[in-house]
Amino acid sequence: MTARKLVLASTIALLATTACKRSGEIDATGGITAVRSVCPAVAVPAATGDITTFTSPTDRSADAIDVNAIITNVRSTCNDAADPIVTQISFDVLARRSNTDGARDVSVPYFTTVLQGGTVVVAKRIGQVALRFEPGQARARATATGVTYVTRAAATLPEEVRAQVTRQRKPGDADAAVDPLSDPAVRAAVARATFEALVGFQLTDEQLRYNATR
Repeated sequence: MTARKLVLASTIALLATTACKRSGEIDATGGITAVRSVCPAVAVPAATGDITTFTSPTDRSADAIDVNAIITNVRSTCNDAADPIVTQISFDVLARRSNTDGARDVSVPYFTTVLQGGTVVVAKRIGQVALRFEPGQARARATATGVTYVTRAAATLPEEVRAQVTRQRKPGDADAAVDPLSDPAVRAAVARATFEALVGFQLTDEQLRYNATR
């Protein structure tokens, strides 16, 4: 996983929440407003969005593929008025099998993870999505769900940090061209208050290597 990089120019105001501003708006002072939500960003980590099983314990050629499945159509709904902040996630799993003889049920493991600051896993749950292949059918589809919880206090910037980041700077000020996030303490505080909700297949080490190198 790659840590999320947060880079803001000195003209960007980082806001906790706002009802009247939208990301990218130019405010009255000529600065640009970037809206910071307490809701976690939802994503699929690299190399975890598909899973492949094989008919042979050693053969990894295309001819030996048994079942392949991918995650698609990830959707989320966040209740940012609650405490803890609840994010409901759903996604579709599309699968294809090579041998279409008879009916077959396949269960595929997936995870839901809360990541803090781009690097720290603070919660993880494992689930199973059931796929049903009907006789003669090569494709199957199912929907899986997950839920994450983040406390409001953890996702809220300390007031002193928020004031430092959102303080208006005018041309001629000594720090007018200084990015607030160049301060390690501010950067660390923003990272601690930044969360991601990640979903993906729960892969073995071998399956991860296959996805990364194929």
